[in-house]
Amino acid sequence: MVDNRWRLVRTGPLPGGMNMALDEVLLQEVAAGRSRPVLRLYRWRPESVSLGYFQRNEVVDRAFCHSSGIDIVRRLTGGRAVLHGEEVTYAVIAGGGQGFPVRVEESYRKIAEVLRAALCSLGLAAELAPARREGRERALPAACFEAAAGYELLCQGQKIAGSAQKRRGDFFLQQGSIPLELDPRRLFQVLNPQPVDSISFEAGVGRLRQRVGWLNRYLPCSLSIDDVEERLREVFADGLGVAMHEEPVCPEEWSLAEDLRKERYDNPDWTWRVSGPGR
Repeated sequence: MVDNRWRLVRTGPLPGGMNMALDEVLLQEVAAGRSRPVLRLYRWRPESVSLGYFQRNEVVDRAFCHSSGIDIVRRLTGGRAVLHGEEVTYAVIAGGGQGFPVRVEESYRKIAEVLRAALCSLGLAAELAPARREGRERALPAACFEAAAGYELLCQGQKIAGSAQKRRGDFFLQQGSIPLELDPRRLFQVLNPQPVDSISFEAGVGRLRQRVGWLNRYLPCSLSIDDVEERLREVFADGLGVAMHEEPVCPEEWSLAEDLRKERYDNPDWTWRVSGPGR
């Protein structure tokens, strides 16, 4: 009989390194059987840009981030760079034996369907992105929200939620970003597309504005982060058929995360490897 009890973990705003360390510790704890599956909802302070696990580090403008007080961290999960500001970030941590398909794409789809239901219930016309088509105009390779992969979410053809996974055996961590507000000019300044082409600043911002979405762009009355977090809690419980019990991070988990933050996520050797970190 499958245990349908899940942990709901809400930690509020944390620095980028601690957010990433805590997600990895929770993955370790779930995989080891010391924790039930987790839905974590969290925020970032200060504003941060996260690089995908394999992403080259020159895609981000370090000088601009430093002068603007934006942290830079490298995720355990893959994908492209994400600027984390006024958004809801989620992490789903579970295993194939805990109500999820074993295949990666099917677990993506299952979570995407829950996210779509949550966003539609908030008044957005959200839909799942189709499979990537060949021959499309190239996106800026740095920006996660400029290109939608299969099972990511669109509104009016613009990407409004991005996700990436890390697998450890039958267990996975899926991290996702759902922006409520987003400034395409600031996003373009954070990124550095020069290695790919010589696109002008205004042209780049215009292209991002056409392709990137954020929730309050489409709604007559603005949502708050609290609004979206509460709806995600409700719809994840219903959509997955589980009982969500809010449970704080325990002292042992905080301690492990603090050690991991120092060892890895705040370590320049992890963040600034030339071609992405190896294992």
